[in-house]
Amino acid sequence: MSVAVAAPDVLVGAVVFTDIVGFTEYTAIQGDAEALQLLAVQERIVEEALSPGARVVKELGDGLLLWFPDACDAVRTCLDMQARFEYESMESMLPLWVRIGIHWGRPTRRRDDIVGHDVNLASRIVNVAGPGEVLLSEAAVLAASGALASVAEVEELGPVVMKGIPEPVRLYRAMRV
Repeated sequence: MSVAVAAPDVLVGAVVFTDIVGFTEYTAIQGDAEALQLLAVQERIVEEALSPGARVVKELGDGLLLWFPDACDAVRTCLDMQARFEYESMESMLPLWVRIGIHWGRPTRRRDDIVGHDVNLASRIVNVAGPGEVLLSEAAVLAASGALASVAEVEELGPVVMKGIPEPVRLYRAMRV
């Protein structure tokens, strides 16, 4: 007896990962209640920043997996979130130091989740980013095309070797204009 497998439901869009830098140590030192407060602030900022069509796919501990139908909107939103994270960190004295990785691709939908190589690649990109940085794959830069110049300056970092990814990936740092 064989099980019928439906054709994959493929999306085209920007896959975004966020990660709070130092969250494990913060939780160990400050405790779970303080850590939950930090997560609540992150959640509020992200929900306020997301544009129509974009969504939080899932929470991953102190990180998030987001999806955007438009690459330029993903970059604009992520830079806006970084500005809000920085402001909130200074105002509330919470260490909301977030790094963000963006990749443009064709993830496969699995119920409410997205999976596949493009998701894996975005998760590796966020690991290269430093606190407060938004890093983009070359695919994300190309997908945002000419509209990107109106929302961000991009600085090429060059090809980066990442765990589990067969070829080096050309990365760019996005900065507000």
